[in-house]
Formats: sequence, C-alpha cells, structure tokens
Amino acid sequence: LACSYAFRLVIRLIRIQQCTMQGTMKHAQAPALRGKQTARRTAVQVRCSSTEPKKILMMGGTRFIGLYLARQLIDQGHDVTLFTRGKKAVTSQIPDDTPASFEKFSKTVKHIAGDRMDFDALKKSIGKEGFQVVYDINGREAVESAAVLEGTKSTLEQFIYCSSAGVYLKSDQMPHREEDATDPKSRHKGKLETEAMLKNSDVPWTSVRPVYIYGPLNYNPVEEWFFHRIKAGRPIPVLGSGQQVTQLGHVKDLATAFTACLGNKKAYNQIYNVAGERYVTFNGLAKACAKAMGAPEPELINYNAKDYDFGKEKPFPLRDQHFFTSVDKAMADLAWTPEFSLIDGLTDSYNKDFGRGGFRKAADFTTDDMVLEKVGKKVVSMA
Repeated sequence: LACSYAFRLVIRLIRIQQCTMQGTMKHAQAPALRGKQTARRTAVQVRCSSTEPKKILMMGGTRFIGLYLARQLIDQGHDVTLFTRGKKAVTSQIPDDTPASFEKFSKTVKHIAGDRMDFDALKKSIGKEGFQVVYDINGREAVESAAVLEGTKSTLEQFIYCSSAGVYLKSDQMPHREEDATDPKSRHKGKLETEAMLKNSDVPWTSVRPVYIYGPLNYNPVEEWFFHRIKAGRPIPVLGSGQQVTQLGHVKDLATAFTACLGNKKAYNQIYNVAGERYVTFNGLAKACAKAMGAPEPELINYNAKDYDFGKEKPFPLRDQHFFTSVDKAMADLAWTPEFSLIDGLTDSYNKDFGRGGFRKAADFTTDDMVLEKVGKKVVSMA
C-alpha cells in the first residue's frame, strides 16, 4: 500500500511539473529540444490516468477518431462500449495495433448495435447499462445528443462532445478563441445547437472543437488529396494566393485531448479548441506533404476560383479563408501538448496509410486539368 501511494504521489508530482512547464515554456524554444520534451509529456498523459476506471459509452467508434480514442480509453483501464449501427466490424485492426494490443482491444471493447435516430429504442438499450461517461463522437444535431443524454442521465457524470471549429463566425481577428462569436448559419450549426443544449443541462459537459483532423485512416481527404497529386508527379493547383493560413491536428493528439477531459473538473462545462500548435499556409501544406512522402517539392499553380465553373465539384480540400485557432486553453486546462509536429504527423499518416496503398477516395484530377489547361500546362501523370 505504501508503495502504491508513493507511486501515485510521484505521478501527481510529474503532472504538476508538466503543468508548470507548459505555463512557462515560450514558443521560441529550439524545435529539437521542444520535440523531445513534448514526446515525454505526451507519453505520460497517455499511459497514466488519474481518473478511476469509468463505464463509458461511445457513440460511434469504428471510424477514424473513435478508433484511436477507444484504444486509449481501454489502455487506461476504462470499460468502453461502442454504440454503432453494427454495419462495420467493431474490432477492425488499425496501423498502430500490435498483435498483443489488438487482441487486448478485441477482448475488452463492448458493443451495442442500434440506430441512434430511433430515440426510444436508443434510450431503452443504453438506459439500463449504468454508463458514467458519454463520448458523443458522431452526433450532428442537438436532438440526437439529447436522446443519449436522457437515456444515461440517471448515472451520468460527464458528457464529452465532438464539436467543430467550423462553428466560428468568420473574423478579421485571428486565431479563433473559444469565446469568439459563432455563426448560427454555419453548416455545423447542429453542433452549435448541441453545445447550447448541453449548457442548459444539469450534467457536467465538455465540448471539443477540432479544426482539420488528419492522420492514418482519415475519411476526409485532406492530406490524401495532396498525396494523390504528388504521387502522380503532377503540378498542384492551390486555391487563391496559397497564403491562406490554416491548421491541422493529428487524430492521435485529438484522442489524447479527449481522454484528458475525462474526470477533469477544469474541463467541466468548458469548450476547447484542439489542433496542432503551429499554423501553415496552403502552399506550405503542399510542400509539407511532399516532404513527408520523401518526394521532390511539387510545382504549385495558384489560381482564382472565380475564373472557373467547377459546378458541384470541390477543386480544393480546404475552405478558402484563414482558418485557425488558439489551443492555449486546452494546453493549460488539460495538461495536454500535441505530440506531432506537422511534418511528423503527415509522415505518420503517409507511412501507415497512403504509403501502404490505403486511401478513402480514388484520385480525380478533373478540376485540376481545368486549371492546368487554362494556364497552358500539359500534364502526363507518372505511373
């Protein structure tokens, strides 16, 4: 017992030291030193949980974010149940799995099959389980999350929600901070309404607003869009001047932030932006993707979208504006620091997914060719 107490005390002291370091470290630190310190801090966050094991319901969990989050929660000793439609295997292997870790995950994770839009059946199936924490990863509308909240409320200690930084109102003052104005007409207005619903509940809640998420198994073609063009040896059409500033966050860093919210009273009734610490221009992202692939720097063609009629096709994977947030609040309250730099994260994504032949959407260069033809570029893709 004395040894156990001493161990817990040491872990607490480490966490206190981490928080102190994060509050005093300046952004001017040498990248190499900072990378080593970040890796050490993140390793402690993932392995050590100061929260006693909880019975957790995750809405979703078989696509991208949930795949990594469920594994982190199980590694920390929590009892995790995924609620999905049951159309996809609950225990599919991901690139980071070892045979031993995948076996542990497969034997440990639980599953409830159902349609979350069938609210009566949903509440009946989850209400008897005694869940203490909900992670709602795939909720889009307030009524969807409200049904989950109602079904678990009798035993619920915390509701953790995956929102989006897309709820912010476009602004001349950047980066976006959590207190900034939001856009009620945003295509993510359902997430904004869900946050409002949670604020009016009497259950502690936490909402996380990612920016652009990337990493292995990404179903949104962000880095994949660039990888396809670089692999084909094609010039890359980049919207506008290419100097628009944006922000990406690695899926594993997002999962780590989600786990850091669990049982953290500082996170109760709070909203957090979560993404990488650094920002990047559109042109810079294209170059970073090439570097991650070990490929030559690509030729970039900047163009004005108003000069073209793309119809319903989407010629570029990112919104044509400055779009980035401050993650200072998450770093301070959650004792969280992103593990991945942009290059490291893109390399991780490429090596564990696209570089192995994996992608979600086949290459389509139709809109590229419209741009290249107009600027007089003749393109022959590499085999």
